[in-house]
Amino acid sequence: MEPTQTVDDLILTQQSPAPDLGDPEDLGDEAVDGSDTVVLSLFPCTPEPGIPESDISVSSPQALSIHQLAAQGELSQLKEHLRKGDNLINKPDERGFTPLIWASAFGEIETVRFLLEWERESALSLASMGGYTDIVGLLLDRDVDINIYDWNGGTPLLYAVRGNHVKCVEALLARGADLTTEADSGYTPMDLAVALGYRKVQQVIENHILRLFQNNLVPADPE
Repeated sequence: MEPTQTVDDLILTQQSPAPDLGDPEDLGDEAVDGSDTVVLSLFPCTPEPGIPESDISVSSPQALSIHQLAAQGELSQLKEHLRKGDNLINKPDERGFTPLIWASAFGEIETVRFLLEWERESALSLASMGGYTDIVGLLLDRDVDINIYDWNGGTPLLYAVRGNHVKCVEALLARGADLTTEADSGYTPMDLAVALGYRKVQQVIENHILRLFQNNLVPADPE
């Protein structure tokens, strides 16, 4: 499939400058990270047994905020919110409560399960975007889906390639990341590395493909 977008438009359309927190790894010639920084605020209190934001008993699911949807257990509408790119999963409302807190407070167990899984997978994408190889490994040790295709049209490997994070690309490939998955723009990880001129990332991918090819050529041991 031919890429349908230019490289500049690829995947990350929601980026904003991140504060200088220091290099996540010894980047060498790698690009300076410009990924999103997600701040999860924790509030040492419990929601009062009320309704978030407004009286949701008189509102249709289509008119509810993501916090109200979580409190009511409107799982299908909640998923639709997130799939549209409304990355509000960790956004607190005016009381300081996230959707997960509201779902927990109202006993919506299926919604809680969904939000917990979504947070884990989002964490892997964001860690890959920032090149935090140690965090990527930690999340993969907890069985987070390595090939999760997220709200922004990318996978952890695509984000690592986009950020020119060589070590992170190596780690994801070693753990079985899929090289054939395309971004919404039509780029595979190799397409992206070539288009952006990231020679070290390209070499890592080529070496990985060569090892896979060589392993498939090794004859099975006779019994």
